[in-house]
Amino acid sequence: MSVFTIHHITRYDYDRPVKESVNEIKIFPFVSPEQEVLHHELIITGQPEILTFTDYWGNKTGCFNLLQPHKEMVIESKLTVRTAIAPEPTISVPSYVANLEAAIGNDLHLLELVRTAPSSSEALMQSYIASFYSPDKTIDQIVKDCCAFIFTDFTYIKGITTIETTVDEIVAQKAGVCQDFAHVMLELLRMIGIPSRYVSGYICPNKNGMRGEGATHAWVEAFVPNHGWIGIDPTNNVWATNNHVKLAVGRDFSDCTPAKGTFKGPARQSLSVYVSVGYEDGHVFEEINAVKMQKQSAADEAELIIDNFAGQQQQQ
Repeated sequence: MSVFTIHHITRYDYDRPVKESVNEIKIFPFVSPEQEVLHHELIITGQPEILTFTDYWGNKTGCFNLLQPHKEMVIESKLTVRTAIAPEPTISVPSYVANLEAAIGNDLHLLELVRTAPSSSEALMQSYIASFYSPDKTIDQIVKDCCAFIFTDFTYIKGITTIETTVDEIVAQKAGVCQDFAHVMLELLRMIGIPSRYVSGYICPNKNGMRGEGATHAWVEAFVPNHGWIGIDPTNNVWATNNHVKLAVGRDFSDCTPAKGTFKGPARQSLSVYVSVGYEDGHVFEEINAVKMQKQSAADEAELIIDNFAGQQQQQ
């Protein structure tokens, strides 16, 4: 087991007052037996009432409004969590792709998570699949081999993709960050017929060489009949471990965005994101990112759509 203290601040500054800001947040730890929340505190500008509910994918979600004019909005999360994840999944009953149709049945969630997106790279993606897939492999072995393929054949480079980069574009350059690797892996597994979901959270490696520390991280979970979901991290070529803290799941990043919303006003906005992770040995990792914002208003009282992590704040 591991205990982490995570401090996560998302800060928006505006060059003139904005108003009627309506926001949605998904920065609550995902409810699962592998995570025990010891403490969680949210501090938001203006101390608004937060309405919480469980979304379609099972994520705890919060909504709040800032109706009065304001020149800054800060969303601060203070989390202490204990993780207890096995080093690798133990599959007691071997399952194969041939078992999936019966296991999925009419389950709408699984059917949604096996649906592929239109792609101009399908032939190339099929060639990738041919390099690691065989019908006589178990599903967990296919997932592991797919992860290893992405880790080996794709290059981890920050700054060359954005939250809007498509799978076709990622495949064309064979490089990106954790969000990109997760999206490619999801598409490959779904093309095989394995229901798979995107996972948003934190990685807390404490100087052990894993990539993605700082800001938020992304990985993949695949469905195995008679077992359930197994998590794997293609950025680091490892099964999800005690170093992974899960926040939300969904079809892709858009279902797991830590914060998004709307406001009214002709302001220019800037975004910074600070994350620190405290470890049991006393070490603290911290990082702050200034984020370039693309969306801005063109007229007085224009309504802007803002995505508090999607303003080029990728999951790394």
